[in-house]
Amino acid sequence: MAYAPFVTRLLLCLTVVGPTLGQNNGTLRLQIAPQDVTVIVGSTKNVTVRLHGTLAHPVSVNFTQTNATAGNEYIKLTPPTLEYSPPPSNFIDLSQSVALLGLRAGIFDLLAHLLPSTNSTAALLLLDEGQAFVRVTVAKSWQLIAASSTIGWAYFLAWTWSFWPQIWENRARASVVGLSFDYLTLNFLGHAMYCAFNCALFWSSSVQAEYLRRNPRGLIPVLANDVAFSLHAVFATTLLIGQCFCYERGQQKVSYTARALMTVFGLVVLMSGVLVATGTYLWLDFFYNLSYIKLAITFLKYVPQAVMNYRRKSTVGWSIGNVLLDFAGGFFSIIQMLVNGYNYDDWDSIFGDGAKFGLGLFSVLFDVLFIVQHYVLYRESNYIELQGESYPGPGSVTTAPPQGLST
Repeated sequence: MAYAPFVTRLLLCLTVVGPTLGQNNGTLRLQIAPQDVTVIVGSTKNVTVRLHGTLAHPVSVNFTQTNATAGNEYIKLTPPTLEYSPPPSNFIDLSQSVALLGLRAGIFDLLAHLLPSTNSTAALLLLDEGQAFVRVTVAKSWQLIAASSTIGWAYFLAWTWSFWPQIWENRARASVVGLSFDYLTLNFLGHAMYCAFNCALFWSSSVQAEYLRRNPRGLIPVLANDVAFSLHAVFATTLLIGQCFCYERGQQKVSYTARALMTVFGLVVLMSGVLVATGTYLWLDFFYNLSYIKLAITFLKYVPQAVMNYRRKSTVGWSIGNVLLDFAGGFFSIIQMLVNGYNYDDWDSIFGDGAKFGLGLFSVLFDVLFIVQHYVLYRESNYIELQGESYPGPGSVTTAPPQGLST
C-alpha cells in the first residue's frame, strides 16, 4: 500500500529520536549515591556524584557540610570540587567518585551545589538537585556501632516479651483482679495509635510522599521492626482485654476519669479527620496527631496501676515480670542513646530534644516505683486471695488481720 513506506519511516524515526528526546529534555540532574553513609574517624568512604542531562556550558560542583564551620569540618573531601565540560552533543551522563575522610564525630548532611564555571547561567535554568545530598554519620568506633545494635535488639526483645508475663499470670490465676482496667484501656489505645502511625508511614506511599515533601533530605522514620513491635503490642493488649471478659474480675471497671480521657483523645482523632476531609490537614498531620496521643498516654497510663497498688497495699495480680522486662527495655534504650551520643558526638539529639529521652526515663522511674511496691512496701502484705464465685466486692481484696490479734 502507498502509505506503508511512510509508516515505516515514521516508526523508525520514533525509535531513534524518541529516546534521545526523553534524555535531552533540558533538565540537568545532580545526584549523589548512596544517600546514607557511615564513616569512622580516620577512615575513608567513597560516594558517587552523577551529572546527567543537557549541559551547554562548563560547570563545577562544590560541597558544603551542614552544622560545620570553616576549619572545623566533619570530613575532608577528595577532590574538593568537580569540573564538567559540555560534550559535543551537549548531553552528559558522567559519574565521579569522591572520597570522604572522617575528621571528627558528628551527624550532618553533605550538600552538592552546581555552579557555572563562566558568567553564563543558561545551563542552570533547568536544574534538579533534589538528590544532590548524602546523610553522613561520622562515628568514633565500629565497635560502639555494633554495641549499639546489640543493645537495640536487647530492648526490642525485652519490650516485646514484656506483655506476656501479665497474660500468663492472668491465665494461671484465672483472674484479672489487681490489674488496673484504666491502665489496660489507656495502654491499648496508646499502642493502637502508635500502630496506625507506624503502618501509615511504612506502607502508605501517599503518606510517605507527604513526609518527603516536608522533609526533602529526611528518611522515613519507621522501620520494619517498629511495625512488628506495634502490631504485636496491639495483639497482646487485645488479648489482655479479652481475658478481662473471661476471668474473675470482681467489680473492677474502667473509671470515669479514664473514660473522660478516652473521650478527649477520641475528639482529637475526630477533629483531625475533619481537618483532613476539609483539606486543612494532610494525612501525615493526622497520623502525627495519633503519635502525640501515644506520647500523652505514655505519661498517664502507669498512674492508675500505681494508685491501685497503693490503695490495695498489694501488687498481687500485677505481674512483676512485666515490670522487670519493661524496666530492662527502658534501661537499654537509654543506654543506647548514651552510647550513640558519645560515638557520634551528638548529645543535642538526646538532651536538646528530650522527648524520647524523657519518655524512656519516665517509664523507667515508674518501673522503679512498681519494683519498690512489690519487693519493699507490700512484700509482706496481709492479703488473702479468694477465688471462685464468692470472690468479694470492690477491688476483690480481703485483708487478713495481723497474726496474734483477734477481730
